[in-house]
Amino acid sequence: MTDQAPRPEDEIPGKPTSASRTTLSHIMTGSDTNLLGTVHGGVIMKLVDDAAGAVAGRHSGGPAVTASMDEMVFLEPVRVGDLVHVKAQVNWTGRSSMEVGVRVMAERWNESTPATQVGSAYLVFAAVDADGKPRAVPPVEPETERDRRRYQEAQIRRTHRLARRRAIRELREKRAAEGMED
Repeated sequence: MTDQAPRPEDEIPGKPTSASRTTLSHIMTGSDTNLLGTVHGGVIMKLVDDAAGAVAGRHSGGPAVTASMDEMVFLEPVRVGDLVHVKAQVNWTGRSSMEVGVRVMAERWNESTPATQVGSAYLVFAAVDADGKPRAVPPVEPETERDRRRYQEAQIRRTHRLARRRAIRELREKRAAEGMED
């Protein structure tokens, strides 16, 4: 079980990490390239968002929308002819939000060499109802030591996101009180 504080939504049964984990695979083609001839970062970001959205929808049992992309790291360029695997899983859940961790792997489509990690990202999704209002999500239940580590790291990222948002809001309020325009 997770170490979240009890909440009214706890009537919703938890789901193990593996219940919604998924991999999206795609062969990169010439239409995916940028001016340098490698795959455009935006193409990879769309695949990341697609895979993360599928995981968030599976975990929450319905629609979920991208609330933020915390971090997108590109480690290696992706080339035309690469078979890209986007692996995603829920790392952490709140009342209506979920952090989804994504790992991007690539291998040559016509070779039997192992895939290498070319990127990673963390996205936050909010589960929504038919009116677009937040709805409760099941708690995630980490199953392995790796899942538990990811859960703990996600809590740290959440703390940092909230602190950053609060600091920016306070700075803007201070500047407004001093008569400074943005």
